Amino acid sequence: MSLTVVGSIAFDAVRTPFGERERMLGGSAVHFSLAASFFTDVRVVGPVGEDFGADHYEVLGRRGVITEDIEEISGGKTFFWRGHYEYDLNTAHTDDTQLNVFGDFSPKLSAASRDCDVLFLANIQPDLQRQVRDQCAEARFVAMDSMNLWIEISRDSLKQAIAGVDALLLNDAELRMLTNESNLVRAARQVMSWGPTIVVAKQGEYGAALFTKDTFFALPAFPLDEVADPTGAGDSFAGGFVGYIAAHPEQPLEADLLKRAMAHGTALASYNVQEFGTERVARLTPAEITSRVTDLAQITAFVDVPLSLRS
Repeated sequence: MSLTVVGSIAFDAVRTPFGERERMLGGSAVHFSLAASFFTDVRVVGPVGEDFGADHYEVLGRRGVITEDIEEISGGKTFFWRGHYEYDLNTAHTDDTQLNVFGDFSPKLSAASRDCDVLFLANIQPDLQRQVRDQCAEARFVAMDSMNLWIEISRDSLKQAIAGVDALLLNDAELRMLTNESNLVRAARQVMSWGPTIVVAKQGEYGAALFTKDTFFALPAFPLDEVADPTGAGDSFAGGFVGYIAAHPEQPLEADLLKRAMAHGTALASYNVQEFGTERVARLTPAEITSRVTDLAQITAFVDVPLSLRS
């Protein structure tokens, strides 16, 4: 099955307490594509400048990501983000943002990208998300991400975009901000009343929680003794989650499939944070993902023990 993702392609400069990189491949569409490519064919749509070279295409190409719809802007520079993290790795501190070619981004989808089975609308302006959604009217499953900026300045447009998708993936703080609800259960129910049937609250180092009308399911993050860089972890989670769903079109969007998708997204995110940028996921193997999903299943299994309560 084919999967199209529309979002940012970027260069990142990141500093954490455990190291730094001055210039590395990043962007929501890149992290998502690499993760989703373990499950299905992925077409990536986004703009780059003349500074985006063959070695950057190669990172995507080695994973089989189809890059024909990456738009190269003559004379332009690729989107650039500089940030740092303190010991609280859940919070990214932005030091510099240069939109460059991303500032005038108008998604141009080929016929093959429009004819996708599954669509992921990564974190871009909500009006653009709606335009892309309209172009991919036949997609059987559509998911999207967003951020606090669009909640602050384009809330009405964002709600319209959300109404047109099957699944919304946001971090828990953004979900509360979007709905003005302090309780995640009530926040998820409010979002589902707008249209989506699935809401995923990403919770950083604490894992993720999934809500449907009839299902609640939560997984912790995979326990790691070393974390280098959380940049792109949420997009890697989304790539694993949506990619797994794309790879199983014969299965209904019900609890069993969604739980497995959550586990694979969690595994991909756990590898992403172990090194900087795309370094770890770019050389990841399917066997490593399977191993981590198996470990995750074991450490989260409930053990049935005899009750020993006193009356």
